[in-house]
Amino acid sequence: MEDTFKHKGLRQKLVNILKDKNIKSEAVLKAIGKVPRHLFMDSGFLDHAYQDKAFPIAANQTISQPYTVAFQSELLKVTQGDKILEIGTGCGYQTAVLCELKAKVYSIERQQELFKKTSKFLPKLGYRAKKLIFGDGYKGLVDEAPFDSIIVTAGAPFVPKPLLSQLKIGGRLVIPVGDDVQIMNLFIRKGQKEFEQHEYGEFRFVPLLENKN
Repeated sequence: MEDTFKHKGLRQKLVNILKDKNIKSEAVLKAIGKVPRHLFMDSGFLDHAYQDKAFPIAANQTISQPYTVAFQSELLKVTQGDKILEIGTGCGYQTAVLCELKAKVYSIERQQELFKKTSKFLPKLGYRAKKLIFGDGYKGLVDEAPFDSIIVTAGAPFVPKPLLSQLKIGGRLVIPVGDDVQIMNLFIRKGQKEFEQHEYGEFRFVPLLENKN
């Protein structure tokens, strides 16, 4: 669990790459610069930890490309104390970035193997989400709603209605929608049944799985 000067230097290089790719939020760049991404990856991939690429993790999932994490985080416009629901905890890298942004994070994972591993791992690094839940991301987390924002970290074939309904007025849902290739979507809740939608180009995610429990 080492985080050396070399790792910190590589993170700074990664931050510079993200700046070149037009990530502007200083808070997001600072968060990416602080989270030790190499610790979230299997040891075989340590040499690749600070490249701007996605890599395989357990349960046929991936750790998202840093640019994607930064892009989605920037779209959320996180302010300190925001209550955020994350759909797809995965290895916890995006969760850690949200924690660095001083958000109150509630995160759902439906892969039991990943859920168990990440639930133990995040606190060891000092990242304490408000709640990590093993469950179905399509249903959201109605008991804790409404949320300031919701982030979906897997490709959804459609926009789940429960997620839209669990946003505060003014809340933001960032979700990649599509099958093989996804379009990054931002929904801003303007009223009880009124949403403003923006699209931000193509991304590739692993599929958002439904819970079969």
